[in-house]
Amino acid sequence: MAKLLDIEAPEAPPAASDAFALWQLGLRPFFLVASVFASLSIALWAAQYAGWLRRPYLDGPMWHAHEMIFGFALAVIAGFLLTAVRNWTGRPTPSGGTLIALVGLWIAGRVLLLTPYAVAAAAVDTLFPVAVALGIGVPLLRSGNRRNYAFIGLLLAMAALDLTEHLSRLGVVALPERYAVQGALDIVLVIVTVMGGRVIPMFTTNGVRGSAPRRNAMIERLAPASAVALLVADLLQAPSWALIAVLALGVLVQGLRAWLWRPWQTLRVPLVWVLHAGYLWIPVYLALRALGEAGALPMPIATHALTAGAIGMLTIGMMTRTARGHSGRPLAADRHEVAAYALVGLAAFTRVVVPLVAMSLYRESVIASACMWSAAYAIYAVHYLPILTRPRIDGKPG
Repeated sequence: MAKLLDIEAPEAPPAASDAFALWQLGLRPFFLVASVFASLSIALWAAQYAGWLRRPYLDGPMWHAHEMIFGFALAVIAGFLLTAVRNWTGRPTPSGGTLIALVGLWIAGRVLLLTPYAVAAAAVDTLFPVAVALGIGVPLLRSGNRRNYAFIGLLLAMAALDLTEHLSRLGVVALPERYAVQGALDIVLVIVTVMGGRVIPMFTTNGVRGSAPRRNAMIERLAPASAVALLVADLLQAPSWALIAVLALGVLVQGLRAWLWRPWQTLRVPLVWVLHAGYLWIPVYLALRALGEAGALPMPIATHALTAGAIGMLTIGMMTRTARGHSGRPLAADRHEVAAYALVGLAAFTRVVVPLVAMSLYRESVIASACMWSAAYAIYAVHYLPILTRPRIDGKPG
């Protein structure tokens, strides 16, 4: 796994080439389009929510949720997996023309959702996670890398849930509007729980001198298992009491896991603490969702602890870490990245904590949070445009 992030990047690398390298590796185009999309789509949604747009950008909150999961989050996951699988297996993943086609498919899905062509939008949007599953599935299967076969299944499950939401919108299936969105969110939670367990302790040990994150074998097994249990409970539409029990187990397990990793030891290393901060939002989300299931608070507050908090911070952290590693740059955050981390963290705090303290400020908190989120990902897009489009500065392939 260390190979994935190129942890031994040189401290004083040579100057970058002016050649164009965007299509050499999966993370390059997908991190770039994901950051641009995150910035623009949230800005437009905030303008719609505030009533500043004469013509709505998206058709309601569930479509906003859909685009953040199947648009933004899935693009980041695609870029990460297409890059990681190449290193896990030693075999090629889509690049060049094939990678251009994958990115084009993702863009087409985003555009078609804004048109009246609902059937075409459903077909194209659903095809994207299937195509990514094929892109990572071929090298995984040919190399016999059984440990990571689950990612193929998770991507196909995402495709099935995406199709379910489209069919629900078209009136073909009768399921609650939130069903597919919640299931997809649970899958993203499973992915970040698995990958967080693999990389956060390792990054802490390698990046923070004197740190000593601890790993308990039972907790490391229970953490992803609790996320899978929540996915199953949501897909089966379990009663509230059962969901609360699963969520309570998740709070205990995920919270203990995060504490064992000793996040307080990372406070002087932004490239590491951002990942710990993101992971700490997971038990917060599970606790708030349990309260939401009990009727003690509005469910959107809990949901945004996962989306704006955990996914937002883990995503910006991994997008900087992996992009630095795969461009041959030193693994140290600069002022642009620290600003982006701070903005995402403040956006999550504003979206989740402010309404809990002062519900009268709910509307203002949504708009302020969206502005900070949009600014954070705009910083990433502008700062990493030359990094992601040029070859590695150490001369290595990728």
